[in-house]
Amino acid sequence: VAYAIVGWLLVQVATQVFPFLEIPNWAIRLVIALVAIGFPIALVIAWAFEATPEGIKRTEDVDLRAARPAKKHAWIYVVVIGAAISIALFFLGRYTAGNKTVATLPSELPSKSIAVLPFESLSEEKSNAYFADGIQDEILARLSKIGDLKVISRTSTQKYKSAPSNLREIAQQLGVANILEGSVQKAGDQVRITVQLINALNDSHLWADTYDRKMIDMFGVESDVAQKIAASLEAKLTGREKSEIAARGTNNPEAYDAYLHALALSNRQGIQDLEELIKFGRRAVELDPNYAQAWVLLAVGESQKYFYPEQTEAQLTRARTAAETAMRLAPDSAEGPAAMGVFNYYCLRNYDAALAQLQIAHERAPNDAHTLLAIGLVKRRQGKIEDSITVQQEAARLDPLNEDVWTNIGRGFRGLRRFEEARTEFERARSIGPNDLEIPAQIAETYVAQGDLATAWKIMEPLSFPPTERGFGTKFFTLIFQRRFDEAERMISRAMTGKDLPPLFRTISHSALASLRIARGDRAGAQPLLSQAESELNRLRADGDNSVLLRDALLGVEAELGHRDEVQTIANSLVETTRNDAWQFPREEEAIARAYVTLHDFDRALPLIEHALHMPAVESLTTAYLRLDPLWDPIRNDPRFQKLTNSKP
Repeated sequence: VAYAIVGWLLVQVATQVFPFLEIPNWAIRLVIALVAIGFPIALVIAWAFEATPEGIKRTEDVDLRAARPAKKHAWIYVVVIGAAISIALFFLGRYTAGNKTVATLPSELPSKSIAVLPFESLSEEKSNAYFADGIQDEILARLSKIGDLKVISRTSTQKYKSAPSNLREIAQQLGVANILEGSVQKAGDQVRITVQLINALNDSHLWADTYDRKMIDMFGVESDVAQKIAASLEAKLTGREKSEIAARGTNNPEAYDAYLHALALSNRQGIQDLEELIKFGRRAVELDPNYAQAWVLLAVGESQKYFYPEQTEAQLTRARTAAETAMRLAPDSAEGPAAMGVFNYYCLRNYDAALAQLQIAHERAPNDAHTLLAIGLVKRRQGKIEDSITVQQEAARLDPLNEDVWTNIGRGFRGLRRFEEARTEFERARSIGPNDLEIPAQIAETYVAQGDLATAWKIMEPLSFPPTERGFGTKFFTLIFQRRFDEAERMISRAMTGKDLPPLFRTISHSALASLRIARGDRAGAQPLLSQAESELNRLRADGDNSVLLRDALLGVEAELGHRDEVQTIANSLVETTRNDAWQFPREEEAIARAYVTLHDFDRALPLIEHALHMPAVESLTTAYLRLDPLWDPIRNDPRFQKLTNSKP
């Protein structure tokens, strides 16, 4: 009896305390096994021997009648002590369980969840590193279509090196129970892929395999890996999912290689990376005009390029061709509708069509965080800001270490003028990407929007930005709002010395210098700069750039030159372009109102200011901006304007 109670207490300690101390599950099983093995041994000993005041004796040598009273008291003590320890352990377990977060409770992590860590490139040629990234992405693309799984995006997993030692910690950070590790070795046309699926919570290996194949056979390997992962995790597959997982892309190895080059660039943000992606995408579809996945990737790249930096008819045609071809070749996949959704979003600004197509893509690939983020962006353009934030938070569940997701959630709160919540999300993004200077710039802007220039400048002063980045504008206007015009002019002049400054930004710099001179009362000195900017902007527009950014700049220049008819024409075009974009439209109302104020047409400006002041928008207008911005100086003494500056939007 004593052995049974002690054994039971040991099991209680193991099951209640070991998880709290994060002792592996195998240790708990070992304790239970040892107790079970020892129990029959204890029975034999209890039958053969007795404890007496004189010590341990064989049963046949003991006067049992004399021994019983002592045993009776010992039994009571054991039971009482055991009960006390049991109760203590029970409450300890309950207390510690209640105070641990979901992320650190292994039992709360979904068993059908997986993160695919970056595959290690074992190729002798370092230039083949793209191949390992592409294979990882292809496996993830297949897994993302399995609705019965939770699959973490590569944007989050790429932050971890291949084969790390702290799998349990990584799994808890990502909110998954299982990790796939792998390596890729490419030599000419031959490829070796080694993969292993690990339960990260107990460090048990669920499945492993090595594939030696020719490069063109990689589609079969990717499909086999996805199917075996699903089987190992007991995920149920629908007929569509089985078909999607088994899909082959191309029979042309060179086209496949070019596609993997492009795919490895798809998670990067720079303009140069975008150009490289498009180059490889065009090469892939040139080699195989029926390669649907390559057309999808190319459609996304061409559409992004049209949105920024090349809004020309020629670029629009390239984006349209890629998207329509992708849809024609893959109408029943997730990727075809996704490509059309991105095209409608970036190029046509048809947000209803974009949302419908992206929702189809999400239904077919429910674990694709990028599609969820895109849905959130579309909803934001439709003015459904709260819904947008909710969808983006769902994207964050599948991509928890993607700073872009958290930044966009922060932008949503900023647009709603919920500054504290915005800063919380921006800080979360900064903890993931501490070297991304755009994030502290957005934090600083929230303080500017509240009128706290001292805090904003403390953040911005040590930072340096190229003139094409958002942070450059934030720093420049923070100086302007402090009326530090000389420093702002030096900042613009330094930026104009850059050799790689795009023509549009160089022209905008001329108009910015003109505005500074006007703010200081030097209209005569501003006049040549305004005329130069007008000429350059009209030339760029004639060359095909009809972007909102260019028209905003031209609107301000024409207003300063007193050209009322030109101002009205540009204002009408901006309204027509952005009227269905609830996220951007209030900013254009604000820009048009500035132009009317410059022309001293206050009656037309005030309704636009009031509407913009009360609508959510990208970096929405605030009363602090009205009080601080010198461009509002001409209307500052108007009682109607003063009433707006004292309101609470």
